[in-house]
Amino acid sequence: MQIRLKKLNPNATVPTRGSELAAGYDLYACLERPVTILPGETAKITTGLSIEIPKGYAGLVYARSGLATKKGLAPANKVGVCDSDYRGEYLIFLHNHSKEAATVEPNERIAQLVVTPFLEVTFEEAEELTQTQRGEGGFGSTGK
Repeated sequence: MQIRLKKLNPNATVPTRGSELAAGYDLYACLERPVTILPGETAKITTGLSIEIPKGYAGLVYARSGLATKKGLAPANKVGVCDSDYRGEYLIFLHNHSKEAATVEPNERIAQLVVTPFLEVTFEEAEELTQTQRGEGGFGSTGK
């Protein structure tokens, strides 16, 4: 599948995969200078890219495991959902979960984009739902 993108900044980096079978495409910080994020704070990191996700698909922005475990930085909203009709810049709001300041360098990989299909559904209101063995059991109700 080919996906169109627009560089909003000439220094922006086109997303790449870390390995041949990687599901996510790394998104890079498009910064003029490093940005330091203090513990418990969130910073807006630009990618310099606008991406045209095809109809019937969504771009899901996830944390990069290395950045999260080594620096404590992960997207503030946990998973960003980029709809196919969005044409603005992909912005990553990184939150520092650690107890130390963390610095994001220009062109550093800051998140990963997974392009995935989704189902369009309609919701039908009902008086009752079909019964299941689990029923209304919530968190921890399966005993595992």
